[in-house]
Amino acid sequence: MPSPSLSDYLRVQWPYIRPLFWEQIQLVLLTMVIAALIGVTVGALVWDRPRLSGPVTALAGALLTIPSLALLTLLQPETGLGWTTTVIALIIYAQLPIIRNTVAGLRNVDPAVTQAAAGIGMGPVRRMVRVQLPLAWPVILAGLRVATMLVFGISAIAAYVSGPGLGNLVFTGLSRLGSVNATNQAVVGAFGIAILALAFDGLYLVLRRVTVSRGIRV
Repeated sequence: MPSPSLSDYLRVQWPYIRPLFWEQIQLVLLTMVIAALIGVTVGALVWDRPRLSGPVTALAGALLTIPSLALLTLLQPETGLGWTTTVIALIIYAQLPIIRNTVAGLRNVDPAVTQAAAGIGMGPVRRMVRVQLPLAWPVILAGLRVATMLVFGISAIAAYVSGPGLGNLVFTGLSRLGSVNATNQAVVGAFGIAILALAFDGLYLVLRRVTVSRGIRV
């Protein structure tokens, strides 16, 4: 029996597919909010401490090299199937570009500006929040953008541990290759992730234009 066309598959299965798109968006948003809070905080704590920033960046890089299937398998006995394992794994993979760009961005801030802020009575925390992080924001935002693309790419594997999102279509389709609609499932899942990734990338461009003044755009 020949498989229905892709358009027929989408028309019939859309009520089932649509929630997966929403899950994928929620998964990436949740992951990036938590990953950004962790990564920017860590970067802000170590940027001026070379003895810490080097090992921390190296650790984040080492974690990124762990194969996604292996990391999900190692996490699953402790955190179970589904959202928790998926989000933890994706947060780990997102850390390297966020920490590295936060450190690089803060190091690029002109020391004279920081000294001027100190000279008018700003404490270290206030200087960081009011002066250094805003000036480093374009570089940090570039790291967040790269991390988001990484998260989209790796999230498809999360279906292995019953994670949410469009990876379920890819995983199910590939496991049923040769069956009716198997190819359509895999294609819709893969292209759905790619389309959402492009949409998020476009949103980052808008965010950059809105939040970064023309004078400090990189």
